[in-house]
Amino acid sequence: MSLFHLILVFKARARLIGMVLLLTLIPAMIVTLVMPKTYKATTSMVLNYKGIDPLTGSTKPGQMVSGYLPTYLSTQIDIIKSMTVALRVVDKLKLHESQAMQEAYESGSNGKEDIQTWIADSLLKNLEVKPSRESSVINVSFKSKDPNAAADIANAFADSYQQTSVQLEANPSVNASAYFETKLKKLRDDFEAAQNKVSAYQQENGIANADSRVDVENARLTELSNQLVVAQSQLMEAQSRKAQAQGGRAHESPDVANNPLIQSLKIDISKAQAKLSNIAKEYTGEHPVYQMAKAELDNLRAELRNQTGIASRAVSNNANILARRELELRTAMNDQKNKVMSLNRKRDELGLLTKDMETAQRTYEAVSQRLSQTRIQAQSNQSDVAVLHAADVPSLASGPSMKIMLLIAGFVGLFLGACVAFVCELMDRRIRSARDLEHVIDLPVLATLDAFGTRAIRTAERGLLGSRGIRALPGT
Repeated sequence: MSLFHLILVFKARARLIGMVLLLTLIPAMIVTLVMPKTYKATTSMVLNYKGIDPLTGSTKPGQMVSGYLPTYLSTQIDIIKSMTVALRVVDKLKLHESQAMQEAYESGSNGKEDIQTWIADSLLKNLEVKPSRESSVINVSFKSKDPNAAADIANAFADSYQQTSVQLEANPSVNASAYFETKLKKLRDDFEAAQNKVSAYQQENGIANADSRVDVENARLTELSNQLVVAQSQLMEAQSRKAQAQGGRAHESPDVANNPLIQSLKIDISKAQAKLSNIAKEYTGEHPVYQMAKAELDNLRAELRNQTGIASRAVSNNANILARRELELRTAMNDQKNKVMSLNRKRDELGLLTKDMETAQRTYEAVSQRLSQTRIQAQSNQSDVAVLHAADVPSLASGPSMKIMLLIAGFVGLFLGACVAFVCELMDRRIRSARDLEHVIDLPVLATLDAFGTRAIRTAERGLLGSRGIRALPGT
């Protein structure tokens, strides 16, 4: 069936289609008048996201940049429409204690869920959340048969959403506070242990100020080193004098030669020799006077040898004393050097223990500061959500709309009327055009007359006058 034929059918059965349309509109109008009125209340909220925590001043993770605004708004819409917010509304308005709600729960619930969850799920079905175009304003609407209930529930959803957003921001801080408190106890124990190690090491080694003690010991080591250099120089000179004094030419040693007693003995020996020479000229060797003079000279010479030995031994003893002094200074310097090295090692060990203590202290202070911050954040009741306009009690019903219902019923009625007309046409086929007649008698139609006597001549596609049809003008 062609479109032209359908138009002819609908035109011929227009009365039937009109009757079906009328039968559809009348019940729709009656149902609209009979249906209970529905009221819609809307609360507008604005998301004042600034990216800065008003309590701590720290920067929050960026979400409200231009590219993330739709994602952020979608997240907030999902939060508003969540079961958590709905349960807060039920608790806030005490809906589960309402007699009407309890009766509705008993009649409509299957017993698999509690009354609060069932009411919250029912509220979400009548909740509508829409963001404004290209802005951070969100409209929360609720439909109800009671206008007061619609306004109260819409405002309750806005307030519950604010509380939930605050809780969502505070919960991580609460969990972090618990973690930091546990961590802080361990860090405090570590810090105290590090302090005890430093104190015990200082007491064990008698170190009050390692740096000043090292300076004192280094100065003492320098002093001993200088004394050792002087002693070594004196020892070298003394050993040289000793070698000269202990040889066969001890009398040539300056220490021996410059001895006053030896010089006096040498003078006496010279005098005794001169005296003996004079006596030898007068007396023979056996004369008592000569013997006395010679004995006196021999005594002087023996005394000179004795004093020369004493002077040589004195030089040797001085060299030995200087050698012992040099050895003592060398030993003292080595001991002092070992002491300084040991003190430096202890200072380094104390420095490591001190650094460990300072590191433990800094870590403890950082965690303590972070704990204080998270405690403040956990107690925060500030929210980035503000109510722009609270829902008012609606005075006019939002539904059902007579215009919308009639419009829908009109479309449905026209569709049903067309279907009924088409079915009737199939059950009772009639000739609506020349083509239908050609189809029935299987012969070409040469002309048709309308109600006013106008004649139209049309040749068939395979007629006697050729392959092209000819339509006569009206009145010919």
